[in-house]
Amino acid sequence: MLLLVGFVVVIVCVVGGFAWEGGTIMALFQPAEFLIIGGAAAGSILIGTPMPVLSLLLLQAKSVFGKGTGKSEYVELLSMQYSLFRLIQQSGVMAVESHVEDPATSPVLSQFPGFLARRDALDFLCDSLKVLVAGGISPHDFDDLMQEDLEIRREQALRPSHALAKIGDALPGLGIVAAVLGVVVTMAAIDGPASEIGHKVGAALVGTFLGILLSYGFVQPLASKLEHHVHDESHYLQCIKTGLLAASKGFPAAVSTEFARRVIPAGIRPTFDETEQGCRAASRPGAAAAAA
Repeated sequence: MLLLVGFVVVIVCVVGGFAWEGGTIMALFQPAEFLIIGGAAAGSILIGTPMPVLSLLLLQAKSVFGKGTGKSEYVELLSMQYSLFRLIQQSGVMAVESHVEDPATSPVLSQFPGFLARRDALDFLCDSLKVLVAGGISPHDFDDLMQEDLEIRREQALRPSHALAKIGDALPGLGIVAAVLGVVVTMAAIDGPASEIGHKVGAALVGTFLGILLSYGFVQPLASKLEHHVHDESHYLQCIKTGLLAASKGFPAAVSTEFARRVIPAGIRPTFDETEQGCRAASRPGAAAAAA
């Protein structure tokens, strides 16, 4: 929602300021300039970006319009971790094998639909727990394994924002291309009336205007938004990693969950009491289901 509000503010302030100065708003509507700049930008990103990155870019672009990760999502995550760690504490690490093999039917994990919907986080949790179930790995090596996984995931997740930022950097240049083409058209009509020449020069200048506005008003901020989204997801996965590492060292479920809570960014970190209430609420049905 905030992203859409920002886009509207940019448009209203720029166009409104132009109209306030006495400009004709329809003079900014130049379909040919939009086609040149937009088409060249689209072609550039197709040329320079692999298909998997383009697919991920579309997925991330959809996700940034969502709510994002807040305190309630972290309470759910911590409650889920507590339920798993409690099961490990009571029955050993082998007890979670059936849960990570088929998370959708797990009586523990199925209590947390929000977490199940986060495919990357679910895969990271299940893959890491499968390593613990297999055994033969020290906590230090387990830490290194998860950290390498997180670094690869983060590097891949940042590629779409970098690709979009490069297009944003190129847009002012593409605006100049459109402006130059407009000047070429103007030169071809140099013998025409002054009003016609003025109209064509104005249309050419709109190309430069659009290239700069699209870059700094829309594409670059959107690339920055995607990057912030990746950082938020990295914090979410880091929370999982920290809890799993503490559990692998044999800490009690509550302590392992507290380790996980402490790495959550301060602005959205649940309090100790909020986490405790969430864990208690999750452990009541979870304990019965796990025992079954």
